[in-house]
Amino acid sequence: MRLTRFIPRLLATLGLGLSFTMASAIASPAAPQSGAEYRTLERAQPTDSGNKIEVTEFFWYSCPHCFVFEPTLAEWVKKQGDKIEFKRVPINFRESFIPQQKLYYALEAMGKSEDMQRKIFNAIHVERQAIDTDASILDFVGKQGIDKQKFTATYNSFGMQSKVKRALVLQEAYKIDGVPTIAIDGKYITSPSIVGTAMGGRQPEPVLAASTVQVMDALVAKALAERAAKK
Repeated sequence: MRLTRFIPRLLATLGLGLSFTMASAIASPAAPQSGAEYRTLERAQPTDSGNKIEVTEFFWYSCPHCFVFEPTLAEWVKKQGDKIEFKRVPINFRESFIPQQKLYYALEAMGKSEDMQRKIFNAIHVERQAIDTDASILDFVGKQGIDKQKFTATYNSFGMQSKVKRALVLQEAYKIDGVPTIAIDGKYITSPSIVGTAMGGRQPEPVLAASTVQVMDALVAKALAERAAKK
C-alpha cells in the first residue's frame, strides 16, 4: 500500500526534475529566458531615447563588481552604434552614497563623466583611494586637470539635489536591489548576479561579464523586434 502511494509521488518528482532540466537546457545567455537570465518589470518605465533602445546601467563607484564589469560594458556600448542610447544612474542605498552620485552628475554636466569613469574606478579599486566624501571628491577632482572652481559650483548646485532625487525615483521604479544592473528599453532587467544565478554555481567574474552582455545583445534585439512588430 505504501509502495502504491510512493510511485505517483516518485513519478511526479521525476517529471518536475525533468522539466527543470529541460528548461535549464533551453535557457542560456545566448537565448535568455524571463525569470532566468533576466527579469521583466511588471510595469514598463517610460523612455526618451526615440527610435533607439534605451540601455541604463545602475552602478556605484565603490562597488567592486561594477569595477570589474566596466571594461566589458564600455566595449559592448561602443559596438552598439546607433541602436542604443546609453545612460548611467548612480545608485543610493544609503545617505553615504550621495557624494558619489553628485560626483557623477557634476562630471556629466561638465561633459567629463565618460572620460573620468575608468579613472575613478581605478583610483578607488586599484590605488585604494577613498573618494566618497565631499572633501575627498573635491581633492581628487582638483588633481585631474578639471576646473575645480566650476566643478565645485556644479557639485553644490541646486540641480544636483534634483538629480539625486530623480536617481532614487528611478532606482525604486526599476526595483534595483544590487549593482551593476542593466535596464533595457524600460522593461527588462539583467545583471551579472542574475545571469550567474541562472548559470548555477559560482562563476569567474569575467565569465559573468561576458555572459551578461550576451543577454544584453538578446534583449536589445528583442526590444527592436517588438518595436518593429508594432509598426
